Amino acid sequence: MSELFEPLLRSYDEKRRAELVAAYMAVEHAAEPVPEVRFPALREPALRRTVEEMLALSGRTLVRTAVKGGSPRWTSAYRDDVAEALAADPACVPPPDERAVLTLILIHSVAIPRATGLLPDDSWLSPYPTPLEELRRRSQLPIGELEAALRRLRLAGLVSQVKAGPDEQGGFVPGPQFHRLTEAARRRLQEELILAAGPGSPLAATIRARRHSRARAASQQAAAQQSGAQQSGGAEPTHQGENE
Repeated sequence: MSELFEPLLRSYDEKRRAELVAAYMAVEHAAEPVPEVRFPALREPALRRTVEEMLALSGRTLVRTAVKGGSPRWTSAYRDDVAEALAADPACVPPPDERAVLTLILIHSVAIPRATGLLPDDSWLSPYPTPLEELRRRSQLPIGELEAALRRLRLAGLVSQVKAGPDEQGGFVPGPQFHRLTEAARRRLQEELILAAGPGSPLAATIRARRHSRARAASQQAAAQQSGAQQSGGAEPTHQGENE
């Protein structure tokens, strides 16, 4: 690690170097976002930029989590361009049963409470667990496959289990990995949740139309760039003596 970061840390004294590495390790490996007040390298903007540069070496970035009435907290996430590339790799995509179970938990623990005003729009963590019985009924997976999918989702930090209390029902909620969402990732996930929960709604139609428009614009831009490249490189060179 020291060799990887040496070009970035070279100008700092030993104390600052230790603070930078401590902040880097915390945001990368802590399950929950870490308080800014505990890490000098997160409190000072110049040092925080260096932490971000350290993360960038592996395609990561800093994410500030929303906190009301308290110290800002920080974690790390893949940069949006890196996340997009990973999502296009089948080896990085969870199998269909896990995606289906996670979608159900997001709908029942986030989308429905949010629609009734119990959760703010920017929250992806929820105190409203989805009961196992609801997952069994909605997913139609055999219980063995459902429990295996939940187990894998928990190991990945995508789902957490909430034990039943005296006056509350236990179940499953989104896990700590949902802290690691960039602003763009939060917007995309919000759109995906709308499409999953209300595919026939006017809002879903708006999302599909906006995505189609963006895809068409990107396709036209790519075609224009390709055409320009062909025109600039397609002219045949004039050979000396050709007209002599």
